[in-house]
Amino acid sequence: MRTLTHAEFLALRRFDALDGLRAIAAVIVIFFHYGGGKVVFLSGWIGVHIFFVVSGFLITTLMLREKDRTGRISLRNFYLRRIFRIVPLYYLGLAATALGVYHSGYSWNVLMNHLPHFLGFMSEYHLAGDTPYLHTWTIGIEQKFYLVWPLALILVGAISRKLRAPLAVAAIVLVLIRWSDTWHGMGIHYSVLLTGALLAVVLHHRRGYALFRPLTHPLTGVAVAAAFLVLHLHLRDLVKYFGGEQPAVFLYGLAVAVLLPSLFGPGPGRWVLSLRPLVFVGERSYGVYLLQALAVGVVAVLAPWLPGGTPLFATAVTLVALFAADGLYRWVEQPMIGNGRRLIKWLDRKFPTSRPATAEQPASEVTPDRRAPVAAG
Repeated sequence: MRTLTHAEFLALRRFDALDGLRAIAAVIVIFFHYGGGKVVFLSGWIGVHIFFVVSGFLITTLMLREKDRTGRISLRNFYLRRIFRIVPLYYLGLAATALGVYHSGYSWNVLMNHLPHFLGFMSEYHLAGDTPYLHTWTIGIEQKFYLVWPLALILVGAISRKLRAPLAVAAIVLVLIRWSDTWHGMGIHYSVLLTGALLAVVLHHRRGYALFRPLTHPLTGVAVAAAFLVLHLHLRDLVKYFGGEQPAVFLYGLAVAVLLPSLFGPGPGRWVLSLRPLVFVGERSYGVYLLQALAVGVVAVLAPWLPGGTPLFATAVTLVALFAADGLYRWVEQPMIGNGRRLIKWLDRKFPTSRPATAEQPASEVTPDRRAPVAAG
């Protein structure tokens, strides 16, 4: 048993364990929404922040390895990848949900009042009421982070190395200052995304990776996973201790950031989360997350005898959402991602923007679009 070297980390092209982690996050979110009081112990209310940390880490790793490989970060290609990854499925999910609402007898006017926010990825600014697709507030937050973070990363790259760490700390502090008194205050969620992004920056560089390398040892990984599980199951106690959810959310984001390196080494955590069933669900977690409200309507029609607000009901919702998400993954999500890649290749040939990596910039890469962000992309 040994730890994972920095060179081995840079050589990783896929992070299957993170797909498994996203699968668990998607399921606990659905159980929080529809499983009733018996599953409160799962702390599903915070599952979206697993997505946030993972998304921040993966998109930043992708950009940093692109810079190693080509000598620069292409904003054009980054935004195109995000658009083809997130937008088609998002709007298709919105259309399907609207159609379901229309035929279910649910108040059409309520959905229409929210529609401008849904169309513009702005639902986090209109969270009142109980409207299908309201859970996509997380997608809106991620989209805005994706818009700004690449620009910030390029700017930081042009700054003296001595100033980068203080600026990173200052960025987190500024985000935390923006905490509001409500659960859906913007600052706390962006700080969790930023935590994942900064983890990627630290791990990408040899000195930073050395700090986290002990976590990649199999035995250490087991201890980290056990500690994380205990923390997750006692989050409500932490909320009571801190007198609010924001500090607990930030602490949880840090805990996820500590957990991730333990899933990169050859330990049991990586093995369990890389099991094919978990990876299968994780790869489709974006669709599962988007379609959960629609799945509730389907379950209500197909199994009206099933009591709502129970673990059995949440299980049925999860299975229906997964079934629909699998079809969308095969026939919409993956084809659109492929179209995006082909467009990028065509643009790179037609309008080349990169230069070859130099000897001081060792090539390394991570497979693009192996992430969901949803509670994304």
